[in-house]
Amino acid sequence: MFSLDMFSKKTTMPTATSALPGRERAIPTAETHFVNGRPLKGPYPEGFETVYLGMGCFWGAERLLWKQPGVWVTSVGYSGGLTPNPTYEETTTGLTGHAEVVKVVFDPKVTSLEKLLKVFFEEHDPTQGMRQGNDIGTTYRSAIYTTSQEQMDTALRLRDAFELALVNAGVNSRVTTEIAEIGDYYYAEDYHQQYLAKNPGGYCGLRGTGVSCPIG
Repeated sequence: MFSLDMFSKKTTMPTATSALPGRERAIPTAETHFVNGRPLKGPYPEGFETVYLGMGCFWGAERLLWKQPGVWVTSVGYSGGLTPNPTYEETTTGLTGHAEVVKVVFDPKVTSLEKLLKVFFEEHDPTQGMRQGNDIGTTYRSAIYTTSQEQMDTALRLRDAFELALVNAGVNSRVTTEIAEIGDYYYAEDYHQQYLAKNPGGYCGLRGTGVSCPIG
């Protein structure tokens, strides 16, 4: 049975003293993208940009993002937490503090962060706090982790624009998306990488609000 205590642990960020200890070495993962064969960890082409997006369960989010024009490679992993080199099983306890995120490497000559964030805000519900639909816990929170001040400025501007669009649409909810500079990013296990290409009938989990995000 799912108790209130279990719910609280899953939806409350741990402290440095309550977080799981983790490990020194990175857990094994895939070397290349299952769909396009490109290296998950680089090297990446010169001039490309990287952003990290959390949209709930990372399986469906990654498939959505690798299909976007201008996206060169994606991977899934854990960020925004405290435990070094966590496993999937550890993150789901809520005691590592990590969000499930997609690392997106893209060509800014083909697409833009604005276009990617429009997809981000429209294709999941960024108002739910520590959950996404039926997926409950800190790991499923909405998050944008940036790699430059320009990305940070763009993310904050798009968040405010989408929140205004929600208000104008009569939605009585505020955007809870965490927006921060990227810290540690830990690659998830091999079987999570490009999961829905390996398991086409697998769980996706994406649900939008039905509100369009204005850009420009």
